[in-house]
Order: sequence, then C-alpha cells, then structure tokens
Amino acid sequence: MHRTYAGPGGGRRGVGATAAGGANLPALRSHNTALVLDLLRTAGEPGISRLELAEGTGLTPQAVSKITARLRADALVTEAGRRASTGGKPRTVLRLVPGAGQAVGLHLDRDELRAVLCDLTGAVVAGRRAPLDLGSGAQAVVEGAAREVEALLSEGAAERSGPVPDGAPAAIAGAGRSVPVLGVGVALPGPLDHARGVLHRVTGFPEWDGFPLRDALVRRLGMPVVVDKDTNAAALGLALGEAVGGADTSFAYLHLGTGLGAGLVVGGAVHRGARTGAGEFGHQVVQLDGPPCECGDRGCIEALCLAAVARGDMAEAARVLGTGAANLAGLLDIDLVLLGGRTVAAHPDAFERGVGAVLDARARREGSTAAVPVRIAPGGARGVAEGAAQLLLAPLFGRAEA
Repeated sequence: MHRTYAGPGGGRRGVGATAAGGANLPALRSHNTALVLDLLRTAGEPGISRLELAEGTGLTPQAVSKITARLRADALVTEAGRRASTGGKPRTVLRLVPGAGQAVGLHLDRDELRAVLCDLTGAVVAGRRAPLDLGSGAQAVVEGAAREVEALLSEGAAERSGPVPDGAPAAIAGAGRSVPVLGVGVALPGPLDHARGVLHRVTGFPEWDGFPLRDALVRRLGMPVVVDKDTNAAALGLALGEAVGGADTSFAYLHLGTGLGAGLVVGGAVHRGARTGAGEFGHQVVQLDGPPCECGDRGCIEALCLAAVARGDMAEAARVLGTGAANLAGLLDIDLVLLGGRTVAAHPDAFERGVGAVLDARARREGSTAAVPVRIAPGGARGVAEGAAQLLLAPLFGRAEA
C-alpha cells in the first residue's frame, strides 16, 4: 500500500481566503487556485468550462488556463467532455476528481470513537467505530486513535484495489494507486485551543488540561493534524453543505450526547472566539442554586438536560434545551437552529418538536411574524467526524473559515 501525507500535488493549495473575486498576482496564486477549485467542487459531476470559471472567480481567462493546467498535471482535475457553445467551437468542460485526495475525520467522544475517510468532496469512502474511554489517559487515547486511523487508511486502500473508475487520475489508476492524504482532523469535547491543538479542562476530565493532542498525534502518525471542538467541526461541515440555506446564513448547531455544546456560524463563518471559547453552550446557568454540574457551577443547562435524559423524560430535556436555544436566538439573532448528537438522533421528533415549541412561544411573546426554525442536522451519528475531515478539506477550497 502506498500513501502520501501531503496536499495534492505536493503543496498546500488553499489558504483560507473567502473573498468573492481573485487577483492576478503571483503572491495570491494559492488563493486563486482555491477559488477555482471551489467552483469545480460546487459544479460537481457535470463540470464547468474555463470561461465559466473565469466569470465566477473574476480571474482572467489566461490565469484560469494556467491554474487548470497545473491542476490537471496534479491529477486534481480532468476533462469531462465538451459543451455546445452559443457561438464558436464547443467549450471543454472540466471537473474535480474526488478520489485525487483524501482526509481523515476523527471524533473522540467521551465513550466512543468514530473515524471516517473522505474524498475531496467530503463523501465518505470508509468508516470505523470503536469504544473509547477518554479518562483512560492521554497516551492510551492517542495510541488507540492512531491505530484506528491506520486501520481506516488500510481499509480505504483495500477499497481502491478494485476496478479503477473511468477518468481516475494516473496517480490512482497506476500500479502504485497512491492517493494523497491531507491529514487528520480531530474533533472532541472542549474547551481547547484550536490554533495550538492543546486541550484545556475538558468537562469531567480535568487530567487533559494542557495536553498537546495535535503534536502527540503528529508524532505518532507522521502526518498533519488539526484539532477542534466537536461542535465547531460539525458546524463547519454543515456550513459547507446544502442544509443551511445560503453561504451567509447564521445558525447554531446544538449537540446533545454525552455532554451538551454548540457550534456557532455567524455570517457563514464558524465563530470560535479568540481562544476557541465560543459555543460553551452547556454551561450557561439557567437555574440559580440548581443541581451541581461537572464544570463546578450549579444549574447549568447541561446538568439539567442530562438529568432529564437520565430519567427518560425527553419532553423535559427538549424544553430545557429549547430554553437555551431561545437565549441564543435572542443574543445572536440567528436564522436557524440545528440539533444533533446521539441523544437527539435517538429521539429526533421529541427534540425537534420540543425545542421548536419554546422558540415558537418566544416569537409570540415578542410579536414576531415567524419563529427561528428548528431542524434535525443531517449527517446523523457521523456528522461530527465528517465535519472533522473538513478541517483539512475546507482550506483546499479557500473555505477554512466557512
């Protein structure tokens, strides 16, 4: 099995820029390449012509031709036939080759691990699930996670040993069948430092405070690693999908599983805060002198919600969650609330109905014409892991802060 741990073509293409247009300057070559790749990604299987790429990016046709020639040489892009033109010769259509690169998404929950291997479009190629004890110690968790990543990459390679699809790049179709792996995106409960990949006092697991998880996994796996909170990773994946109604939508993703947190997307970009502290939704106090929470405070929404779940009272859990969602909607004036996590997935109707009822009541009290809509987030139990893979994929398309 042959694997490459680098960006496709040997270099990192995306730089996280999200401006609408391009600039024909050598210093911005990576930015311009990301703009072109993002249009190719959104065009999908039908593809897009060079002229349409130029119109969509604001780059000159000459600049687009140079970029697409480089992408074809890197086996990221292939021709997808010709399209009739309104005048002149038919236009050659280009499309992204999804299998030209891959990324691993790893979700470390308090009691289980999920890992997915995704192609360049974010589609899942292979997946694994295993039990995990986040309290078993850092070294044990790092080693277990690394073994699952290695097994996942082996499974992905086994999948590629079958017939080669038409249009596959030479790097895949050849004898070595080498597919570049951009790295591993890791998502787990916070708080943590996203920029440095260092954990803080994970609620219920204070022994993780200060552990350099990113560096430990880089040393063990020998490939790039990005670390973020589970809710932020899921929110990133949702922001890049088709479920939120537009690139500038502001929404909250509320994740209820072994804990409770939020991923916030404001104006189309994930809001992490200066210290990755945004979204600690579960530890807002909604009942003074309420039951103790593992964070050390009392009456936190997480403690109240998890206690209701433990009693089997999903209606009460949804009401409590809805109260927090209403607070968030009032504070940020968001467009949408998306619900996810294992507990929500097990009782989707109860939570969608219950949270929605609280937001409806709030809208009536304020005389609003419409309540903030509430929906179950797509992706199911793998949503966080798929979002974690986007921590590596999104920068390739200039969408690092999407």
